[in-house]
Amino acid sequence: MSGSGNDARDPVAEFDGVSFGYGGTPVIEDVSFAIERGEFLGLVGPNGSGKSTLVRLLLGLVRPDAGSVRLFGESAHVAETGTRVGYVAQTAASSGRKMPVTVREVVRMGRYPHVPHGRFRSEDRAAVDDALATVGVADLERRRLGELSGGQRQRVFIARALATEAEILVLDEPTVGVDANSREAFFDLLASLNREGMAIVLVEHDIGVVTTYATRVACLNRKLYFHGDADRFTESDALTRAYGANQRVVHHDHD
Repeated sequence: MSGSGNDARDPVAEFDGVSFGYGGTPVIEDVSFAIERGEFLGLVGPNGSGKSTLVRLLLGLVRPDAGSVRLFGESAHVAETGTRVGYVAQTAASSGRKMPVTVREVVRMGRYPHVPHGRFRSEDRAAVDDALATVGVADLERRRLGELSGGQRQRVFIARALATEAEILVLDEPTVGVDANSREAFFDLLASLNREGMAIVLVEHDIGVVTTYATRVACLNRKLYFHGDADRFTESDALTRAYGANQRVVHHDHD
């Protein structure tokens, strides 16, 4: 992971009294919480609850109507985070089908911010090799992106983030349309990356996945109904309050 001038104890991101709406319609109201370094945060909530908007605020793509969003100690919309934040969109599994690029070329893109004058050095090639190996796609490096399965493409986009030396990985429902076996392997990969120190924010509709893999949970439905340890979340009434009905959490066994 790349270093920074910030104290290692400082949060990766902070939401302080954040409200945001589209065309006068509130989507997020007075949300406050922090994402710590090395944390695996699962973000859950019903459809239309503001989860993807929260991600857009985190990435600095939109500015809050009230409150502040800070990323690595700076306002998110002005923070220089090109090499520090990796993002895997909801369309990751289906995107890239027509891109005429190989797996290795996609992962090389993650090194561009580090490469002076476009000249790849030995350390850049090594970073690409390490990223490909870490996510288990080194044997696919010469394959075109469009030839891969949805689960494999997800791994390639994560490898690109690793090559960038990102400090936080943000994923917005990245396994939509992916088969069950690939999903489990994908979440196992995220857990492994988190154990190695990477902060992860996962937006996921499967609450059982979140409570199985994430270390902390944020439950959102316009307002923040819960933020804390995953085991405490399952014991709370946040699901009923946020979803408006009783929800049964199905845990996913993993080693």
